[in-house]
Amino acid sequence: MPSIIPDCLFTMSDRSVIHLSVSGMSCAGCVSSVEEALGSVAGVDQVSVNFAEHTAQVTGEATATVLIQAVADAGYEAAELGGVQAEEEQEATEFTLYRNLLRKAAVAASLGLPLMVGGWFGWLPELQAGEGGWFWLMTGILTLGVLIYSGGHFFTGAWRSLLRHKASMDTLIALGTGSAWLFSMTVVLFPQSVPVLSRHAYFEAAAVILALISLGGALEMRARGRTSATIRRLVGLQPKTARVVRDGREVDIPVGEVGLDETVRVRPGEKIPVDGTIVEGQSSIDESMLTGEPIPVARYVGDEVVGGTINRSGSFLFRTRHIGKDTVLARIIEMVRQAQNSKPAIGRLVDRVSAVFVPSVLVISVLTFLAWFNFGPDPRVSYALVTAITVLVIACPCALGLATPISIMVGVGKAAEYGILIRNGEALQRAGQLTMVVLDKTGTVTEGHPLVTKIVALPGWDESGVLRMAASVEAGSEHPLAEAVVNAANKRNLEIPAVSDFQARPGSGVLANLDGRQILFGNRRLMEDYGIDLQGLPEQATRLAAEAHTPMYLAVGGEAAGIVAVSDPVKADSRAAVRRMQESGLKVMMVTGDDELTARAVAAEVAVDEVFAGVMPAGKADKIAELQQRGWVVAMVGDGINDAPALARADVGFAIGTGTDVAIESADVALMGDSLDGVADAIAISRATVRNIWQNLFGAFIYNSLGIPVAAGVLYPLTGVLLNPMIAGAAMALSSVTVVSNANRLRSYRSPESG
Repeated sequence: MPSIIPDCLFTMSDRSVIHLSVSGMSCAGCVSSVEEALGSVAGVDQVSVNFAEHTAQVTGEATATVLIQAVADAGYEAAELGGVQAEEEQEATEFTLYRNLLRKAAVAASLGLPLMVGGWFGWLPELQAGEGGWFWLMTGILTLGVLIYSGGHFFTGAWRSLLRHKASMDTLIALGTGSAWLFSMTVVLFPQSVPVLSRHAYFEAAAVILALISLGGALEMRARGRTSATIRRLVGLQPKTARVVRDGREVDIPVGEVGLDETVRVRPGEKIPVDGTIVEGQSSIDESMLTGEPIPVARYVGDEVVGGTINRSGSFLFRTRHIGKDTVLARIIEMVRQAQNSKPAIGRLVDRVSAVFVPSVLVISVLTFLAWFNFGPDPRVSYALVTAITVLVIACPCALGLATPISIMVGVGKAAEYGILIRNGEALQRAGQLTMVVLDKTGTVTEGHPLVTKIVALPGWDESGVLRMAASVEAGSEHPLAEAVVNAANKRNLEIPAVSDFQARPGSGVLANLDGRQILFGNRRLMEDYGIDLQGLPEQATRLAAEAHTPMYLAVGGEAAGIVAVSDPVKADSRAAVRRMQESGLKVMMVTGDDELTARAVAAEVAVDEVFAGVMPAGKADKIAELQQRGWVVAMVGDGINDAPALARADVGFAIGTGTDVAIESADVALMGDSLDGVADAIAISRATVRNIWQNLFGAFIYNSLGIPVAAGVLYPLTGVLLNPMIAGAAMALSSVTVVSNANRLRSYRSPESG
């Protein structure tokens, strides 16, 4: 039985990869700062910071301690991630931050909302009144407390950015709310320094803006928690304990204490704790977490089992083979995390735009203030202040920074649920642009190993009798076709009698004696050499050969008995998968090293658009290059060593997970199952993800493009209406929530094959 554990999963991390949880990032500008800080550390080869998940992935030789210090020097906080415990700690930390944001929003709202409502209904005292002065002074002090408690992290972040000569979202919010408070306190303490018409306090604006932004941040964090649930769900697949056999006794121990070459007992309904090989018993195992296939698979002594899969029936013992970070589940988690942290081209473009966005907004805010102060109506100072603050608040580029990574996270996670491991965001984006899919034949479109597919019995014989006799003489052969015949007889529970005087005739077949009768099994040449009358069998053999079968004649006691035909059968779902690809607008081609007749028979069965046979391994890569030169965006799907050059050459390489390690290592996408439906699903998920990214970017760009001019007051001359800073704060917060919610729509993707 082929291995269900691709060994490449255990060799993919030759380079040291460190994952960090980074706190303090508030916008895409912070991403650039953290990436620069980590990239400047000696020994770092590659850095990718995920704003949506607030994590960083660093590849190289630097230690976690040095990297954490570099992040701290840049004004942020970091901690190393890794393993089940760390994931649980991160989840607990994020929940604590979520609760803190809700508390900060509540504190700010408890002051801001009464002030706002009181101002609407005229319940608040005048600034110039005797008692009014004390009321507004106390309100200013309370607002300062709100700025410190609910908005202190914004001011701290703004100060860190200033020290690094940068600007971030924290800068915008700190300037907006801080300016509102300073102006209001100036009006309260030194009213004569401000024109009469501009003597108005904006304490409620500062408090409500902080309340809305904190509430938006909490909602965004909750939505992001749903987005990154894939990794936590994968981590949750591993049980906490394992039942090991030590000194003849079965004892339950934490799974982290299980060693190599230990014997582990798994009972019905339990999860398999680590990877290994069955040494006693048999069972039916649900491997859907690995392959995406919901039907349990029978496993016997000698078969491999994977940690995290579920034992549905039967108790068995297995010997551990991989533990800890070396298990398939741990490697899958690593691949998913790396892909979620990687950036496609569109993401890098957004990072560059975001890096200059905040400084541009600061300039626009200053110009807005000057325009209203010099050319606006009275009270000019109030109008200038309100519009400048509104521009600062509404322009925060949170939604812009979230647009790409949040969709990549969901898309990669959804693919993992279907047993599709996407190595990086670039491959995810590129897969959505494919126009042609090139398929290898053996092991990709077909099963990859010979099976008995047709039996023809002459009068006086039945299929079981023909197969039984063929298996009896082939039992002594080591030829792959012989193995197929013997396996077919075993599956039918046929008794295979022992033969004598076995002989192999290279290029012709085999012969032996059974109960005094000579048995011949082989090609037509063997039959002709012994003068066997084939009685019309050659015509049927010709038809079988045209259908990609290899016919073998059987003769018993000098008379023809029938034909046993062996072929590499087409996978049951290959035709439907090819049709799905074609219906999605893709041209499907098959390129194989097999002979023309067999290749065309298989191509006709699955209805591919075009087929090229007799192509050598280097020729496959050349064919991919030729198609690319003609303008096609090409995917290559294969499973063998001979497919590796073509997989690497293609725009996107898909490796069937049951294939060779070299093929999987060469591919951009690894399918843990062996169905071509995984290719169709990967392309569909990619297209949905790219659409989702563009929707997010369109919404974020439109929001900022329209919001900033409106905040600056361009509609005032026509409508006499200005955007309230508090409404701007609500809009800014909700824009991020909208982007995250839109990305989470990808979670509803369902493969047509899953119903």
